[in-house]
Amino acid sequence: MSMLDPLTAISPLDGRYGAKVDELRGIFSEHGLIRRRVAVECAWLKALAASPDLPECPPFSSEEAAALDAIPADFTVADSQRIKDIEKTTNHDVKAVEYFIKEKIAGTPLASRGEFVHFACTSEDINNVSHALMLKDGLKVLRAAQDAVTGQIASMAHDFAGVPMLAHTHGQPASPTTLGKELAVVAARLGRQQAEIDRIALPAKMNGAVGNFNAHLAAYPGVDWEALARGVIEGFGLRQNRLTIQIEPHDGMAELFDAIQRWNTVLLDFDRDVWTYVSMGYFRQRTIAGEIGSSTMPHKVNPIDFENSEGNLGLANAMFGFLARKLPVSRMQRDLTDSTVLRNMGVAFAYSLVAVKSTQKGLGKLQLNDERLAEDLDRNWEVLAEPIQTVMRKVGMANPYERLKELTRGRRVTAETMREFVGSLDLPEADRKRLMEMTPASYVGMAKELAGLV
Repeated sequence: MSMLDPLTAISPLDGRYGAKVDELRGIFSEHGLIRRRVAVECAWLKALAASPDLPECPPFSSEEAAALDAIPADFTVADSQRIKDIEKTTNHDVKAVEYFIKEKIAGTPLASRGEFVHFACTSEDINNVSHALMLKDGLKVLRAAQDAVTGQIASMAHDFAGVPMLAHTHGQPASPTTLGKELAVVAARLGRQQAEIDRIALPAKMNGAVGNFNAHLAAYPGVDWEALARGVIEGFGLRQNRLTIQIEPHDGMAELFDAIQRWNTVLLDFDRDVWTYVSMGYFRQRTIAGEIGSSTMPHKVNPIDFENSEGNLGLANAMFGFLARKLPVSRMQRDLTDSTVLRNMGVAFAYSLVAVKSTQKGLGKLQLNDERLAEDLDRNWEVLAEPIQTVMRKVGMANPYERLKELTRGRRVTAETMREFVGSLDLPEADRKRLMEMTPASYVGMAKELAGLV
């Protein structure tokens, strides 16, 4: 049973959730890594040939440059397999890439530069740039999904900006808000973390075995190797790290993974809140023909999408947390523990992507239950104790907080109870009128306006 099949896959990312993460396969798979290694090797060779200070590696003609560019541009899974076959002999993955490129250019005018493939490089010069490129491409996919769900939540915030809702602090009735404003809070939090993710510039290095350009200068002491390496690195949209050990120390990766964790945590918080609102009846869920909520209870429509998202966000964050804590730690100038760990970056991205898509699906099923929201507000007139005692404070009445506490705490209060109490107070007429007209549904402050901030 060697062929991958969704039903025989060990990981649900290749099985049950395979279709949801398909766009990540070409990025974080072994093929994706190998293809980027080939691209980096070819870019380094082109940079060497373009330098006027390396006469033994003369410039490429336009035809030669096009032929070299075609190697990564036309790279296939079959090419990856050829490299894996070479690796069976070399027992070294990056050296296999070098031999593959030399094999591809053998018998062509490019062959005269064959020994400049992987020239003066350590494997990590190629790997760290390749991993950074994987992250860049993976981020495009994940950020698009993040933007989509954030936009979905922001759109709901606008739609429900004026829908009053009883707030709950500590699980107990609290001052009313609007549903739109609470959704706007989530959209703003997600947007802030998205900006933090976008702020991170991934570093990379191409400076040799221990980061000092030792071999480079031994061969060509007059070359500005830092500038040459910078051109290659920045050509890939990355930032040069000038001070490294054999590996790029991965601090930039740790920053990125921590930032994605924070975004995921906000979405997880949202999943739990929406789940709770569904259980309270604030939202109904659209039924889908043929779907079953329970194998024994026919009436059930479960909020499974938000539960799925929460579980997968937990898995993603466990992995991102481990990656962020482990990767910056390497014994002296390097050890190999980062190598196997880095192969799992895509797993964390994939669990995140599954989660985001589940939340989106769940949001698409929600239907507002206006009646239930209104019922909850009307059953909790005691929340108006806050504005009444605040107005009493304003006009200098004695013990306003204590009097409202005695009236409302631990009791179910009605509209009549509150209005009778307000009517008994010696208040300025404008204050009395405003309080007498106030209801839990109207006592929402600036919530409607605040919902428009996203």
